[in-house]
Amino acid sequence: MTTTKNSPKTFPDWIRQPWPSGEVFQEVKSLLGDLKLHSVCQSAHCPNQSECWGRKTATFMVMGNTCTRHCSYCAVNSGNPGDLDQEEPENIAEAVRRLGLKHTVITSVTRDDLPDGGAQHIADTIYAIKRVMPETTVEVLVQDFDGNREDIALVQAAEPEIFSHNIETVASVFSRIRDRRFTYAQSLDVLRTARDLSQGHFIKSAFMLGCGETEAEIRETLVDLKEAGCDSVSIGQYLQPTPKHHAVASYIRPEKFKEYEAMAYEIGFGFAVAGPFVRSSYRSEALLESEYAAQHRAVHSVRS
Repeated sequence: MTTTKNSPKTFPDWIRQPWPSGEVFQEVKSLLGDLKLHSVCQSAHCPNQSECWGRKTATFMVMGNTCTRHCSYCAVNSGNPGDLDQEEPENIAEAVRRLGLKHTVITSVTRDDLPDGGAQHIADTIYAIKRVMPETTVEVLVQDFDGNREDIALVQAAEPEIFSHNIETVASVFSRIRDRRFTYAQSLDVLRTARDLSQGHFIKSAFMLGCGETEAEIRETLVDLKEAGCDSVSIGQYLQPTPKHHAVASYIRPEKFKEYEAMAYEIGFGFAVAGPFVRSSYRSEALLESEYAAQHRAVHSVRS
């Protein structure tokens, strides 16, 4: 594993982002507040808020901002999420309309308290967006639904252009940073199921570096994701949200991320992006705009 020569506690020069600000940023923030919506950009302390909100894009987090699971790397609150907001799907669709989004990402907290894990609510949100903005493409980034095929099928029936579920880290680190109810094998099964249920749409995953993994394990994870049916992968640097969260083991240099991006293409991914600030939904629309996506659609059209 390539690390900085500094202590992991030392913030390297390349891990720098401007503080979120600007007129457009304030407009998006105000709109989310008016419609009582949550953005994972805020809840997960994403380092790309300034850039993404400046482009009038945001990843909406449905079903509240409290998760029923507790992962030691994640900044989202854990506890009892409470009742679903039945108006949320329509409110998100209205936000997409007001912002004029051509592409949006829908993610969620994990909701073990709901019989279907919230799958229908997620699907309803996709349906609502498509009714209001038929041309808007959607990536949905979901939990594992305990591996339940019926729940995954509910989401896939809404036909998001991209179905995403994050593996988050390599197998050896997984149990140290993930809630015990998540497993590496089950996450791969979720991706396989989503691929099986896909109507020619894209399957995607993401994971973090700097948690104590080796280069060999990074390759193994990429191979596992490709074999599970993923078209696309995102690889980013883990950043510790607070001192209470899992510590950063190493900071990976930008040039090393480029090597891992090339590795993903070598293994067979149609689209890959890697970098210190890359997050699973960062520049999500780039997959759909890629040459690979055009080729993928052409092949699927012929098969149909």
